[in-house]
Amino acid sequence: MGVALRYQAYSVKRKSRNILKCFATVSTVAILFISCGDDYERVGEEAVKPIFPQGVAQNFTLTYTETVEAMNSQDSAKSRVIAVLSSPISEDFDNQAFKFRTFPEGLKVDFFDDKNQKSVIVADYGIVYSQTNLIDLQGNVIIESHDGKKLETDQLFFDRKNNWIFTEGAFTYTNPDDGTVMDGKGMDFNKDFTFFKAHKTFGLMTIKEEDE
Repeated sequence: MGVALRYQAYSVKRKSRNILKCFATVSTVAILFISCGDDYERVGEEAVKPIFPQGVAQNFTLTYTETVEAMNSQDSAKSRVIAVLSSPISEDFDNQAFKFRTFPEGLKVDFFDDKNQKSVIVADYGIVYSQTNLIDLQGNVIIESHDGKKLETDQLFFDRKNNWIFTEGAFTYTNPDDGTVMDGKGMDFNKDFTFFKAHKTFGLMTIKEEDE
């Protein structure tokens, strides 16, 4: 009987030690996990620093011009308007190393060809990169030329320096001259719509009724 009691006491004591060891192991792992999670969170907050605009403008309008003749001795020259950008709200981030301006409530760009014929681009959101003369238009982007041609896409880039427009996304292009609608992916063209190249087309549908 005495031996049995001693064995039972030893067995209970051994089980208690195993339970304590397991509890200690679980506690240590939990502490390490919490510590790692806390460090990761703090590192993430430090890595992603919030940026703020140096200025916000309402009913913003920006006019782009170009000189049409060489400057004379009086440092004066004639110029013409090539584009007018307007937006309800503009946020100026020129305080950043890579300067840019955003239009969180959408924007409209009126641009003019050599004959002063106007075409229009509208979008839900836009970014103007000051140092590269590039406008990034996003969300329900629609461009309509002066002669009725229309392009619809989700994102469009307008290179103001070279007067070139391009997209890598899916698009729908409507041409009333020949009564066609073309779907595709990727396109680049000049601002006059006198030249364009589609990278990939999915089909061409004729919508113009034939004359009897």
